[in-house]
Order: sequence, then C-alpha cells, then structure tokens
Amino acid sequence: MKIRAGLSFLGSFLAALSIAAGPLSAQKAAVPAAKDHSQQAMDGDLLEVTIPQLEEMYKNHKYTVSEVVHWYMARIARYNGIYRAVQNLNMTGALDTAAREDAEAAAGGAHFHRGAMWGVPIVTKANTSIQGLITTDGWRGYMIPGHELIAPKDATIVTRLRAAGAVIIGQTNMPDFAASDTNRSTAYGRTGNAYDVRFSPGGSSGGTVTAVTANMAVLGNGTDTGNSIRMPSATSSVVGIFPTRGLVSIAGIAPLDWLLDNTGPIARNVTDAVIALDVMAGEDPADPRTIGSAAKAQPLPYTQYLKEDALKGKRFGVPAFILAGAGIPFQGILASATPAEVARATSEAVIPLQPETREAFMKAIDGLRSAGATVVFDDSILPDSFAVTIARVATIPYIREGTEKFLAAYGPAQYHSAAEYERAVGSALPGTIISTGDTNDRKDTSKVAQALIESDPQADANYFTPRQKAIDAYNATLDRLHLDGYVYPATQMPPPDETMPQDGGISGGPHSDTSWVNMIGVPAVVVPGGFYPGGLPFGLEISARPWRDGDLLGWAYAYEQATKHRRPPVLVEQGLLPKTP
Repeated sequence: MKIRAGLSFLGSFLAALSIAAGPLSAQKAAVPAAKDHSQQAMDGDLLEVTIPQLEEMYKNHKYTVSEVVHWYMARIARYNGIYRAVQNLNMTGALDTAAREDAEAAAGGAHFHRGAMWGVPIVTKANTSIQGLITTDGWRGYMIPGHELIAPKDATIVTRLRAAGAVIIGQTNMPDFAASDTNRSTAYGRTGNAYDVRFSPGGSSGGTVTAVTANMAVLGNGTDTGNSIRMPSATSSVVGIFPTRGLVSIAGIAPLDWLLDNTGPIARNVTDAVIALDVMAGEDPADPRTIGSAAKAQPLPYTQYLKEDALKGKRFGVPAFILAGAGIPFQGILASATPAEVARATSEAVIPLQPETREAFMKAIDGLRSAGATVVFDDSILPDSFAVTIARVATIPYIREGTEKFLAAYGPAQYHSAAEYERAVGSALPGTIISTGDTNDRKDTSKVAQALIESDPQADANYFTPRQKAIDAYNATLDRLHLDGYVYPATQMPPPDETMPQDGGISGGPHSDTSWVNMIGVPAVVVPGGFYPGGLPFGLEISARPWRDGDLLGWAYAYEQATKHRRPPVLVEQGLLPKTP
C-alpha cells in the first residue's frame, strides 16, 4: 500500500525553508501555488480562526479550501523545525481532499451544503490510524523500513471527521506508546512548548497541543490514558475534552491501556472543540463500551449547551486529595497486593501541588465565582481515602489484550499480533504495551502476568468491583454536598524547562493528579485558566457526573466567555535546541 505523505511549498519563500531532520524531511514536494492573497491579510484572517469564522469565509468565497490548507502548510514549514509538533505531513491526502471539496462547492453553487467541519484543517495524534499512513505510536519500532505499521483503514473517529468534511493535514508527535508526561519520542524527538520552546508541552498529546496552540491546524485529537489530553492542554492555553468513556469510540487507536484509554478533541476554544466532539461521538460496534451510549448521554448536539449563563447557580467542590497531592499509581494496584505493597505504591505516587500552581488555581476559580458559581472547599470532598479507593482499580493484567485486539484489526499485512510482529521484525514489542508476563512483579508493570478480562477469575476483584466503588464515592459526594461537579488544577506544577536538570535530572513532566478520571471514565474538560508570572499557561480542569457532557461543556464555555484567558503564543524561527532528536 502506498504511503501518502509530503510537504508543499508556496513560492520562493517556502522553497527556501528547511524542515527539520526526521520523517518530515523526506516529504518535500512542489505543489501549485495558491491564488495571490496578501500574506498579511491571510495571517489576519486565519490566525486564531474558529470553525464558524472559517465557514463564513468559505460561504462568502473569500478563500478556497486549497488556499487555507496551503496557509497551514506554510505555518508548519516555517515553525515545525523548532517546535517539532507535526511528525508527518499528509500533503497528498490533504491537497486531494481540498481540491475535491473545492470542486464540490463550485458544482453545488449557492445551495451547496457543507458538513459540520467542511474544509477545516486538522491534525491527528500519531497513534490514530489513517489509512495508508504509518501509525508510529511515537515508536521507531513501527517505522522499520519494510515493516512499517501502515494502517489498513481509518480509525472510527477519522472516518467520522472525514465524513464531516475535515481535512487531515498531518500526524502529531507523541512519546512512545503515549507512556510519558512529556513529549519526547524515538520516532521524532522532542516537541517544545509553543509559549517557550525550552519548556515541556506535556504529554502524551503534546504534539497536538503545540500544533493547535501555534496555529498549525484549527484543531486535533488527543488521547488520554492518565491525563494525556488534559495535562498538555493545560500547558498550552487550549481546550481539551475528555468525554465520558463510551461516548467516543477508540477503535483504531493504538492502545497504551485499553481499559483507561480515551480520545477527544483539542482546540483553541470551547465552541470548536464541541463541534468536533459532536462529530466524533456515537456508538460503534468496534468499541463495545460505546454500545448503548446514546440512551445514557445528554442529547446531541452539545453546541446547544453553550450558554454564557451556564455557570449561574452551580456549585463545584475542590477535591481535597488533589490539593494534598495524594498518590494514585498509574494503572492501579492489584487486588492481591499486600498492605505493605499498597502503602509503598501510594507513597511513591505522591505528587505535591507546587505553591505557584496553587496560587494560579486560586486566581482561576475567581472566574467561576464571577460567572455566578460557588466553589466549595471542604476536607471531606474526595479526601485521601478516595485516592486509596480509586487506586485499587487495577488494569495492569489486561494491557496485552488491548494491543492484541488493535493489531488484529489495524495491523499491517505482515503482523496482526504481538507474536507475528516478533517473527516479522526479529524483536519483541516492549512490555509497556504487552507485558511480558514472565514474573508477577507488581512494581514492574511490564512483567505482570496477563489475562483476558472477560475470563479472568480475578477481574471483579481487580477492576469491576473497585471501579464501581469509586464511582459510587464520586457521585455520593456530589449528592451529599449538592455539588454539580468538581474543579481542580489540571497539573500539580508549571511546565518544566527541559534544557536544564530539574531535581537532579531532565524532567519527565509536568505531572498531574488526574489519572483517577480515567479509572472511572467520568467526563472532564480543561480550559485556559490564566498564566504563570513567567508567561506559561495554567489550565483549569472541571469534571461532572457520568454522561453529563453537555452540562460540563456549557460550564467550560461560560468560564471561557467570562474570563477570555486565551492568548496566542509568539513563535520563534530559531531556537536554542538543535533541530534533530
């Protein structure tokens, strides 16, 4: 199957640009120049453009889709060598889609109907399958020449985004298998924060947040196993939605931990993110957790909930365990763990809330109050005991099952299982996504014995029973204090400088205390909450009851409109860091 890729250049200016070494560097190709528009005029129109604004420009024939796609390609050509957000530019596919849409609009005339995301240039995370492109999952092992993981079909959300008219212009960088709180990969190196390239954008959706906040795309998708949509959104003054797990299909997305994984949109404003979520949501036979979601969820479209007064009279509690930094080990603690092992695991997972982040959070919640909401602080609101309860939701023994199911459906012709990969390539997949199962060392999740959750006698004790107990505790606190939701800092610290050691080593953060959201699958959203004194963004996170996504997004919109914290970064064309990994 032919791999569709490439990079366009607009005129002599773009032809002179040099793209950073890596997968993108081999994708240069000339394309016809767009109609002559003033660069200054296009920058003024398209920088920070929203989906509704872009739709009006298309309706008024101010720009064609091809011209808009060219503009975004020029942005990527100009800045990606420094920020390294886009790993693979889908030139051929994007230009083909743009040309087709332009032709359809011309043929349709005044009565032409555009889809909800018609002509909207987007990016997708590199673990999200796009037919004909390599699903690198951030890992160079899926890029070995002759053994690439070339997707045989689109992920479900890609199919839906295409059907709505979105133009996929590239795939974004991510850490290997999405298993990091920062954005360094063996596939493409390090992504920098658009507000200061020296600092981390967070992970594992750091490539998407940098691309979106830097205006290299209108929006993109992220994936989230422990914080990976929400925490990087917080570092970069963008909106990141973690929908109720089951609202959006994850079929076709390479898993880190399929029982915790989720996907959702990342955009510069709530409206755009919600338009994308309306497109992405829906039942999918390929993802059993979505079956029946239509009956549980609030009615679509979620744009109907976006009202400026949505926060009036609402009450939000601040989880005490987050302010205390109580530890919740990623992927939980097995039911068979001894009390000593539980104590050790929770102690090692402690993430203190940094003073500057506490201060930023207290300033951010003033915006909630000014919009008519009440914020409640009480030591009984999800205390440290809740962190211990939710830490017992253990998914460690079932991670291999997710990888096997993904490869079976989305692997290339050479391999449709971990065993077939090893035979084809000559080396095994890492334990991060399959667990070797050669010991039952609970401290090393890459070696925990594996089972199928459908048939494992310990599945109830490991996963189902503690998960229900945690959901019950989450809802009971809302009921007891008459709360509508929870509000808390999306990270426990500011983005770290990755050009110098932090605490004796290069940072693997920033880190958050929000993986509990994945363990019970409740909806959460991050909105821009202001800026630290040094100019880096702070993100405010809000969560709601399961399946109350519409209400949640209405609150996010009301907060955004009341505060208007978002401001775009000032990008540089030269940086302190080398352009190669």
